[in-house]
Amino acid sequence: MPQNKKFPDKADARSYRILTGALKKRRRGATVADVAAATALPLAVIREQLPRAADEYSARLEVTESGEIRYSFPRGFVSRYRGFRAGLRNFFEHAGHLARAFFAGLFKVWIMVMLVGYFALFMLLALASLFIAVAGRSSNSGSRGRSSGGGVFLGPHIFDLIFRIWFYSELTKSPDSRQRYGGQNAGRPKGRPLHRAIFSFVFGDGDPNRDWAALEKKAFIACVQARRGVISLPEYMALSGLEPEAAERELMARCFEFGGSPEATEAGTIVYRFDELLLRSDQGDRSFPEVSAPIRRLRQFSSNKKNMNAWFGVINTVNLAFGSYFLFNAMNTGAILTEAHFQASSYLYAVVWHFFTLAASNPLPLIGVGLGLVPLVFSLLFWLIPGLRYLFENRENEKIKLNNLKKTGFAHIWSNPLGVRENDIDSPVAECRPRNMAAARDRIIKDMGAVAVPDVELDGRGNTVYLFRELRREKEALDAYRAAVRPEASALGKTVFDSDS
Repeated sequence: MPQNKKFPDKADARSYRILTGALKKRRRGATVADVAAATALPLAVIREQLPRAADEYSARLEVTESGEIRYSFPRGFVSRYRGFRAGLRNFFEHAGHLARAFFAGLFKVWIMVMLVGYFALFMLLALASLFIAVAGRSSNSGSRGRSSGGGVFLGPHIFDLIFRIWFYSELTKSPDSRQRYGGQNAGRPKGRPLHRAIFSFVFGDGDPNRDWAALEKKAFIACVQARRGVISLPEYMALSGLEPEAAERELMARCFEFGGSPEATEAGTIVYRFDELLLRSDQGDRSFPEVSAPIRRLRQFSSNKKNMNAWFGVINTVNLAFGSYFLFNAMNTGAILTEAHFQASSYLYAVVWHFFTLAASNPLPLIGVGLGLVPLVFSLLFWLIPGLRYLFENRENEKIKLNNLKKTGFAHIWSNPLGVRENDIDSPVAECRPRNMAAARDRIIKDMGAVAVPDVELDGRGNTVYLFRELRREKEALDAYRAAVRPEASALGKTVFDSDS
């Protein structure tokens, strides 16, 4: 869409206000002559600025019997780019974008800390309780199980056990791994950073069509230059995959961006002419086949390998299990105040309770919220966000496939309007094959039928054949119109001034 809606000087801005004021009073229809009579503006100014007004206020174009184009505004004379409504919409769009970027950044940091940090903490607590149990049994083999291993004697042994865990992990490393990671200049094997892999699993890898607007405009310019500066509505539908009404609005935007203007052929059909795009210094080949419209790429769930995403799932499942465990015990067991409470409680919960008494007199909130509620909610979100994204991306991919197939289908109908069969609208490319091909083909024929109503017949095998005779006549009129475009009109001619001479 156009980015700059202002003309460079005040005279143009004033004439545009006068022109739009006249169009607003004649919303049911106005020609160039009507606008000239109402404004006294020069015809050249009116013809230059009408495409801008038609784009901004979503005009409808009609061709009269005399071949003149009439501009009407049946959707209401409301600007798409200015005014309170447009400003409010732009404000919320920008504010929403900034808010999403800010909270997404915070959420990504939170995810990284929570997933890895809680997993490491839970593993440490589980190993510590295991070593305490083993140490308690070995040092008190003649006494009753856990009764002598609990109580006030748990705290001083925990730090010793943590050191033993670290020492054991270092002892079990191979000499090669210690030498590989222990040297001053040694580095870890290069690969995708862990935080990026986690973000890819949760949020995906962004929009693969982020540069689509520029790519689509380049394709449009190439198409126009290859067709003598003239393009029709059905051809633009084949290029963009848009239905007729949306394609017509976008063509008016292209007229404003690239100096085009709608014109009527002798047969009474509307074409869009872009003479300025033909003034090229590069005279290389600009052939543009009808079926070479660019197609959008599908969104991928994640660029990670499947086993990496599986490991993230395992880690999150561990956090979910531990969070549920600690929350359940905090709500049911509560505080451990006596030896009887210790005996009746879960052993891991009792070990963690006595460990947390070193930091707080009442560890129950720390365990219930810090080790229970928070990791439980995080683990659920860690599953929920990718799950919802998977559903939304599948829905978006279906729209992308349908749009891509529309380009193929519209191009097929335009190239062969008198023998269209539904099964002929097909493509072997995965990006062009929506799940319900039958419904997609039917929609393509209906969309093109809104431009030219087809006749329906049956062939010798009983298959339905659509005959777009009106579209065929429009195509012939367009070919004749293009043939009348003089090639010298796009010639730059000889250089008459050189700044270096």
